[in-house]
Amino acid sequence: MTTSPPQVNGHRSRIPVITDWQTLLAPAEEPAVTTAPEPDPVAPAADLVAQAKADAIRTKAYADAEEQRARAEAEAEALRIKAEGDAKAAEIKAAEEARKLKLANDKAQARAVEEQAARDARIAESERKRAEAERGQQEDERAHWEQQQAAAAAEADVAKAAKTWRRYAIFFYAVCAVVALPVQIAAFWDRDAPWLVIAPLMLEGAALVVTKGAAAAVAAGRPHWHYRTVAWAFAFIAAGINLKHGLDAFDPATAIGTAFASLAGPGVWDLHEHGRIRRRDGVPTRRERRAAKKTAEREAAEQTQARLVEAERQAHLENAARNAAERLDADRKQMFPRVHEHALKLAADLGETAITPAIWKQAKLDVDGALPGESDEILRMRNAAAAKVEAARLNKPVSTLSKTTNAQRAAHLPPASTKPRPKPIPPRRTRGDSTPFHPAAKRLAADTARRSMTVRINAEEN
Repeated sequence: MTTSPPQVNGHRSRIPVITDWQTLLAPAEEPAVTTAPEPDPVAPAADLVAQAKADAIRTKAYADAEEQRARAEAEAEALRIKAEGDAKAAEIKAAEEARKLKLANDKAQARAVEEQAARDARIAESERKRAEAERGQQEDERAHWEQQQAAAAAEADVAKAAKTWRRYAIFFYAVCAVVALPVQIAAFWDRDAPWLVIAPLMLEGAALVVTKGAAAAVAAGRPHWHYRTVAWAFAFIAAGINLKHGLDAFDPATAIGTAFASLAGPGVWDLHEHGRIRRRDGVPTRRERRAAKKTAEREAAEQTQARLVEAERQAHLENAARNAAERLDADRKQMFPRVHEHALKLAADLGETAITPAIWKQAKLDVDGALPGESDEILRMRNAAAAKVEAARLNKPVSTLSKTTNAQRAAHLPPASTKPRPKPIPPRRTRGDSTPFHPAAKRLAADTARRSMTVRINAEEN
């Protein structure tokens, strides 16, 4: 029986108890005093019991309803608390996610700012390098232009100096010809043959023409020595005429001066042509020849010193190699006397003056039966070290590895009899008197026995 919670107009009402319910019941009417026969005394007792049971049922129903209501309220409260907790947890989670999202956004923004800054720095560095490259290129171009300008100015100065030198040489040649001609004309003057005065002009003209021929040969790159020889011959002839006639007809000063003028003009012009020839052929000057000679001497001295140093180094290396070979041979003789003796025999047999690595390898293999770096002692030591490592890996002492019991002595054999025997009779085994071993157990027992024997032998040798 179920009932709804007692509420009136939305308000909770008080649950009546048994005594309250008894007051709510209608009072039992007292029977009237009549002369009717007395009622059955059992009937009133039955009504009271039924009423008490009904009251108890109603009380239990209301108690169950109240308990159900309380349980429902508790469940509702739990649901509310859970909902509030879930909402709060969701709010906290949302706040945490928002915080993480904000941190992620901040990190992304900071990373973007850093990347942008790095990009700007790279761009600025690239711009700076490009500007430096352009500036360096401009400086190189300016330096090249300045160098070209300086070279052009130097060439202009050289050309101007050469032109001036050429003009002065021609002018000096003309002056010398003017000074030398009067004496030559006086030497060839004859009233009966006035046409002889052309001879000095022809002589000076021939020297000038030959000199121009030498200049043309120089310009064309042809041989010029014979032109210059003929010009000097004409100059010496004119100088001889001036000297002889000047001494005969005039004073010695006039003779020497006119003779010098006959030689000075062609000589100065020949000096001009000589300089032009050397400049064309690239002949170094005396200063350049002295500098080149000093440079060659210094390089020769440096090369000689370098050869001496290299020879000393090679000698030192050879001595070091020889000493190392001697020490190695002495160490081999002391540590491996038998192998060393056999190696000497092999070297003598093979025609070698020293023990080569191939001979030592063969001798080591013949005497010790192993290659260099190995021997029976080394193998035993290596096996002992491997056993120690295995014992350390198994967390067992090395001594216990050799004290393992024989796998064939198992406890599954029949026990010996305790009865006294007249004389010791060795036990005799028959086929099938014990349980046979499993094949895997046999393999493990054999492997254990083999390893224990190896470890024991190594321990005894050490």
